[in-house]
Amino acid sequence: MNSFIQRHQDKVIGQLNGFDRIRFRGTLRRLSYVRAMMSYLWDIQVLLKDFGGYADSVRRQICQATEQVAQATGRPLNYVSRSSLVKEDLVRSIALKDGISQGLICILSALEPCQSYEIYRDRVSKQIELQSALRKCLHYYHYYLDPELGFLSIRLQTWLPMTMHICINGREWLARQMDAAGIGYVRRDNCFVQIADVERAQQLMDRQLHTNWPRLLDRLGGPVNPAHGAIFKDQSMPYYWSAQESEWASDVMFHSAAALSGLYPRLIHHGMTTLGSREVLRFLGRKLPAHGGINGHFAGDVVSDLAERPEGMRVKHRVKRNSIKMYNKQSSVLRVETTVNDPADFKAYRAKEGDPEGAKQWRQLRRGVADLYRRAEVCQAANERYLESLATVDQAERLGELVEPLCQPVRWKKKRVRGLNPLSGQDARVLEAIARGEFLINGFRNRDLRGLLFGQPTDAAEKRRQSGQVTRTIRLLRAHGLIHKRPHTHRYVLSPAGHKAITALLAARQADTETLIRAA
Repeated sequence: MNSFIQRHQDKVIGQLNGFDRIRFRGTLRRLSYVRAMMSYLWDIQVLLKDFGGYADSVRRQICQATEQVAQATGRPLNYVSRSSLVKEDLVRSIALKDGISQGLICILSALEPCQSYEIYRDRVSKQIELQSALRKCLHYYHYYLDPELGFLSIRLQTWLPMTMHICINGREWLARQMDAAGIGYVRRDNCFVQIADVERAQQLMDRQLHTNWPRLLDRLGGPVNPAHGAIFKDQSMPYYWSAQESEWASDVMFHSAAALSGLYPRLIHHGMTTLGSREVLRFLGRKLPAHGGINGHFAGDVVSDLAERPEGMRVKHRVKRNSIKMYNKQSSVLRVETTVNDPADFKAYRAKEGDPEGAKQWRQLRRGVADLYRRAEVCQAANERYLESLATVDQAERLGELVEPLCQPVRWKKKRVRGLNPLSGQDARVLEAIARGEFLINGFRNRDLRGLLFGQPTDAAEKRRQSGQVTRTIRLLRAHGLIHKRPHTHRYVLSPAGHKAITALLAARQADTETLIRAA
């Protein structure tokens, strides 16, 4: 058990670690680069001048086979013309409307960019040659409710080299596993907020890592293109599977939203102000020199940002194409998630490619599914390091020491300013409003606070009255040192002392008498 769970064990149901979303890429290696494609065309005796016609004939076979699949299953095949459309939302609405609980939901087609080939004609040498090129072609999206994996999608490129992508979700998969094992749970969106037996659920999720990935992905991808055998006939053309993108999530499930909401503002503040480039690089497995700086060989950017997402307030740290982020899902789940888009930044202890019996060394982590277990290990280690850093978030001062000065009158700009009543009434509502996560970075304005405290005014006179009252409230907060004004703006941000005091007050308001007595 990590330090963060130990520190908050009285508020926590348990922790669940495993893959969230994985996007696998299926590549026909004999067609995946120019020399390989040239060799294949030689084998089937297709001249370069006829490549366009041959590629188009392949596309037609795929389209015809896909239409036959839709007709045979009685499921819709719809063309999507708008790139802004969220395909998954459309598909889920179709499944709900048609009552689909298993099998193919529908097929969507869309014209999208892809990596393919084109014929280049050199006017000087009067020769033609095959070149790799970025172009657009028709793609088919097959959406399934798989009995083992749940909701998943498969994307097939109709133009050579016929690349395939399969997206599965580890939480969808776990839900099916727990249904089969008879484990009760409460699920909201892509998140479990309660699980009857967390330890057994973790064991089921760990079993996912021991999957025979090529066999599973071949099973899923086979029905998507029934024309595959007819296109390649006697040619051996299996797909090579790699993990193009992966998300490994550690979910800390709290007993209630109130238990997390009192803590989360401090965690956000810690993530944005305490965790610098050195810490983020360490989380994502990069060694740091003994002198305490950053390795001089590192060439890249380390970026941290804060954003509000539908699932909650999110802090994200990026190192090149990989990232680690934290957000509060469904109000009561703290999720720390490592996303790997470029596994070459990590290491695996393995033999050289093509020599499985050779000497093992620490080499670059590969995209291939053979290294997926090691990818899970480095992601879990990153999440654990991040959670360990969150365990240091604490308040050393007693609540009385923080609050007592706020309750006393002060003098500000030669005028007397009253004390605050921080635990109840309008003052407590004000403190709760200015501590909202969206104000931590950019601050708040008079109009922001006015909307939270009073809602929409009924007329212009009411608006002026509310604005004046908020102006006086802001003056009160500034006098007590809880906020300060950003130069040359109309925005105000919490001071460090204000953030500390308000976080403690909000936590105290959420606590019951028994908790306060035990803490005292």
